Amino acid sequence: MKVLESVDFVICEELKQARRLLSYYNISKELVPLNEHNEKEATNDLIIRIAQGENAALISDAGTPLFSDPGNYFTRECVYAGIEISPVPGPSSLMAALVTTGLIFDTFYFFGWLSQKTDQRKSQLKTLRLRKEIIILMETPYRLKKLLGEISKVFGKNFHTVLAYKLTMPEEKIFRGPAAQILAAVEKDNLKGEFVLILDNRGRKNF
Repeated sequence: MKVLESVDFVICEELKQARRLLSYYNISKELVPLNEHNEKEATNDLIIRIAQGENAALISDAGTPLFSDPGNYFTRECVYAGIEISPVPGPSSLMAALVTTGLIFDTFYFFGWLSQKTDQRKSQLKTLRLRKEIIILMETPYRLKKLLGEISKVFGKNFHTVLAYKLTMPEEKIFRGPAAQILAAVEKDNLKGEFVLILDNRGRKNF
């Protein structure tokens, strides 16, 4: 909150979500949208403002900025321009999901978002099947059901997974078990929101 109060303007993913956050803390600041549609076009103007002496904060709709959110290009260009970047620790769905699994993990492989194209997504899953480690995926509710079905076919119908939904929120749910079983639970509850999906492909029975 102190950072948001101290900067000259706030760079946000979506104006509606940012207004809601600032309103909650009674903070009034200029909001500048930076998202997947305008990041490259907006970055140059933002860097000029910062280079001229203004301070800015970059926020996302949820979770840690840049982690599966816009801002990577902007941040890279700031580094190239010699602009100081100071991180503010925030929530991470990835780490929150991992610590709820009950798995013993020293390393893991974060793949993130699979392709939206069916053939390419299936090819990616077959490649991931060869990695003998914990694999972490992220997915939207619109493709989750299809993805769980594909995981059952590629990894096996009894392959165990962990699905973390809306962690740290009142609607939080964590599903453990075969992908087909989790698919049935997701269809029953009609869940809507982003997920973290964890696959333990190390050949051990950890669940």
